[in-house]
Amino acid sequence: MSNVKSYKITFLILLLALVIVALINLSLGSVKIPLKQLLAILLNKPAIKESWEIIVLNYRLPKAITAIIVGSGLSISGLLMQTLFRNPLAGPFVLGISSGASLGVAILVLGVSFLGIHFNSFAFTSLGQAIAASIGSFLVLLAVMVAALKVRNTMSILIIGLMFGSLTAAIISVLAYFSSANQLQQYLFWSFGSLGNLSWNEITILFSVFLIGITLVTFIIKPLNSLLLGENYAKSMGVHVVKTRNLTLIATSLLTGVITAFSGPIAFIGLAVPHLTKLLFHTSNHKILIPAVAVSGAIIMLVCDSISQLPNTAYTLPINAITSLFGAPIVIWLLIRKRKINY
Repeated sequence: MSNVKSYKITFLILLLALVIVALINLSLGSVKIPLKQLLAILLNKPAIKESWEIIVLNYRLPKAITAIIVGSGLSISGLLMQTLFRNPLAGPFVLGISSGASLGVAILVLGVSFLGIHFNSFAFTSLGQAIAASIGSFLVLLAVMVAALKVRNTMSILIIGLMFGSLTAAIISVLAYFSSANQLQQYLFWSFGSLGNLSWNEITILFSVFLIGITLVTFIIKPLNSLLLGENYAKSMGVHVVKTRNLTLIATSLLTGVITAFSGPIAFIGLAVPHLTKLLFHTSNHKILIPAVAVSGAIIMLVCDSISQLPNTAYTLPINAITSLFGAPIVIWLLIRKRKINY
């Protein structure tokens, strides 16, 4: 009973931290907005400056919501992959879904001249890149699911996913070789990752697919706990391993695919956050870990976004660089410390 109470208190602290970090994120930027005025805008009350309302409602609030969805989705995906493969270094991108999205954007941005396709103006829009990334990630998902039906060993799926990643990277390299400097720059900017520039309609699509992925996850919480002790143990407990594996792959692919499509490939959040959450809660129960990982991921993504904005300046650092600077030292520290965490 004391453990349950401790979990609840820790989770409530995380929720409070999420609210505080979100408010700080909304107030910081090239224009600093006082907290009192920020709360007035969020409560639909008039602010001192009309420009502040435009900045918050049209730019900062959509970006903050995107950061919460991206951080939560990638963190949950990372937890699912680490549990399924029982590998602490597995992340949401091991299935090659992100690589498929990158290939889709590369074909659109880098391949337009190489393939003789004439829709350059569409290739340089965020919507065009999101559609291309979605198609690429879906095709890789389809290939991975076909492979999952053919092989029984879960580790084989991991290797297949890594091979898809290597294959797509090779194709992207060929396309890059034949591309112009302008096309390379556009693709490079997309690969940096971005939480901004999403309209409310795009955020609605992002959240809808995110919600579908989370709904699928709720059906596999108990089987995931059984898989921690191996597939044979899970089978002895009456778990349908193949069904659980397929639902896990689909949920991870949906979350990772839609996030990569709209925000670009964002590294290390899905790898590092599950470890930090396990250290904080000292449990391997997914009923506790999944909501905790979701909130922790949202907090860390908001913090990274706040850092990337370089408050009081017009500069914004690539979000992918900030998350890597945050995540890489944590993974190194975990490996050096060799903390005993159950996977």
